[in-house]
Amino acid sequence: MHKPFSKVLSAAAIALAAALMPLSSAQAATAASTTAQTKYPIVLVHGFMGFKDILGVDYFYQVPGDLRKNGATVYVAAVSQVNSSELRGEQLLQQMRAWAARDGIKKFNLIGHSQGGPTARYVAGVAPDLVASITTVASPSLMTVEDGNNPVNDLITNYSKLTTFFGSFVAWVSGNSQLPQDVEAAKDFAKEVNAFATRFPAGVPSTYCGLDGKEFESGMYLYSITGNKPKTNAWDLSDLAMVASSVPSDGTLPVCSTHFGKVLRDDYPWNHIDEMNHIFGLLGKGAPDPVAFYRTQANRLKLKGL
Repeated sequence: MHKPFSKVLSAAAIALAAALMPLSSAQAATAASTTAQTKYPIVLVHGFMGFKDILGVDYFYQVPGDLRKNGATVYVAAVSQVNSSELRGEQLLQQMRAWAARDGIKKFNLIGHSQGGPTARYVAGVAPDLVASITTVASPSLMTVEDGNNPVNDLITNYSKLTTFFGSFVAWVSGNSQLPQDVEAAKDFAKEVNAFATRFPAGVPSTYCGLDGKEFESGMYLYSITGNKPKTNAWDLSDLAMVASSVPSDGTLPVCSTHFGKVLRDDYPWNHIDEMNHIFGLLGKGAPDPVAFYRTQANRLKLKGL
């Protein structure tokens, strides 16, 4: 039975709700430390229905500003909201090449949330010379048939026209109306993820849920994390779109599907939206700050000489 329309709709509305949030003071701050001062710039890659920023409010809420305040050079990608990971990867690659040519950059550290992970891995597969590291945040590297039964798949499958409308609207309101939306291409997400596992095997574990993905492979450092708590805060709008399952998950993707490279942690008490610090930065009681994770990861990369 299809989920109620209002519940499915909330999955798409999450991205738009972010536009109502106040601008963080950290976003305007200048560098105050060198904690996150990596050798190579950091590129943040948004997931499905995501955006670079809307009216100055980041998809990775407060993250770019905090990283910059702590010494990092940060680029934020803008790729299609609703499309295949391969097309999004080509868009990301074009942006990276433009940044590299303009600013004299040799390599980048890619951090992708959700579909941003496969998007980043595509670039690493076709242009490994541009990639120093990949960190995936709640991004699948292998998927089962059951893994495809999630709120995003419900939205794409049962409300294709609505999905296209929301994708186009998010692109427009974030100043990227030229980005193409293709709901039919997005429907093949699970199949594409598994194809990428064969096509771009670096960091992919040998078995589903495996923990033997390599930290260093194909000249790149590879890391992953995920949350495992679908419902985290009664005041958090994103909780409405998260679906509990019989296996550990963040409300959208099972923990097992997200193992990639060195799994730093797969049990953060976050849901799929908490992982990029939305909505309103609301978290469960006692949950660690997602912004602190990104800063810590930047420091890890810095200490690796990346």
